[in-house]
Amino acid sequence: MKISLGRLSMDARQIRLRKGRALLCRWAAETGNAVSRATLGLALLATAGVTDADAQRPVVPGTGSEIVGVADDFEDPEWKYIPRDPKSTEDIDENQRGPMGRTTNGRWYEGIKRGHPDVVRRVATPPGGIPGSTGALLMRSKFTGIPGRPSGTMHQDDFVANVQYRLKRRLDISEVPSVTTRVFLPPVDTWENRSGPHFGFRLALETTAMVDKEVGIGIFKRTVEEMGNEVYWPGMFVEFESKSQTGKPNDYAYLRIRGNQRGGDFRGPQITTTGWWTMGMSVTPDGMVHYYASPGVDDLTEDDYISSQYPYSYRAERFRTFFYNICSADDGQRWSTTFIVDDPKVYVLRPKGQRIATRP
Repeated sequence: MKISLGRLSMDARQIRLRKGRALLCRWAAETGNAVSRATLGLALLATAGVTDADAQRPVVPGTGSEIVGVADDFEDPEWKYIPRDPKSTEDIDENQRGPMGRTTNGRWYEGIKRGHPDVVRRVATPPGGIPGSTGALLMRSKFTGIPGRPSGTMHQDDFVANVQYRLKRRLDISEVPSVTTRVFLPPVDTWENRSGPHFGFRLALETTAMVDKEVGIGIFKRTVEEMGNEVYWPGMFVEFESKSQTGKPNDYAYLRIRGNQRGGDFRGPQITTTGWWTMGMSVTPDGMVHYYASPGVDDLTEDDYISSQYPYSYRAERFRTFFYNICSADDGQRWSTTFIVDDPKVYVLRPKGQRIATRP
């Protein structure tokens, strides 16, 4: 896929970031010192007005100890998902349609908000995967909205890792949790011919913030704001721009990052090759989310750093789980792009006590 990046308008913060990047790169060239992308990112946060007291050094996802008994490697030939259709569409019509789908190994479940992908099954690991891997997870959807009622509007399905309930607790951010996954991007000519998000890899985090609460009954019911537990879902999306819709000479794909302090998404690195990618996110004790990705199946390093953010200006306090999104046009005709994932893992750098089993 070939394309040239268009010019984007910049706010004052983006201008400071660009100037900071130029100064740091000039210093590196003049002194002969190497600057990693993670170091550059931390310096740019300071340039943008985020001080060292606010931002801690990013932690590469996969650092620390893997939590045993959560996530999956899909190596069991008997791995199976029980869908229990029709799926939930609570986000559209407030209908959960329980009971929810679950895997027989208890490690995954249907997203209660948006329902599961139409197809969830174990497949042979595509070529170039993790050495020794024989199984991976395939996901695709046609009806991402209300089952059997195509809307012609993009919707998404959720496939959720059962981390919080298997651990019987949420992870405190002081434990420095992180998640990594491998994602197989198929050849571009097999992608759903639609511009927009096609796949998501996301976290479920909690913080204390102002939340809406209904009080009173009947005609006296009203909504008030008070401090409470707020759940939010930062992550990375595989975004596609189809040449048949943009009129450009080539298709284009990139990682879209959710999100910045205002809650908006922004462009991450361009996807210049299909096949296997490694993605990861970590959360440091200051509540900041750090994003990493690189082509291939090698473990992530500092050089794979993308960005560090306080999405929605929230500082994370607790980690619930991670999940995948499968997106489609929901037109009842086109299938979504088929994505395959493998070997997702959850890590902690500073596990609390002996309440969870870990391995180095």
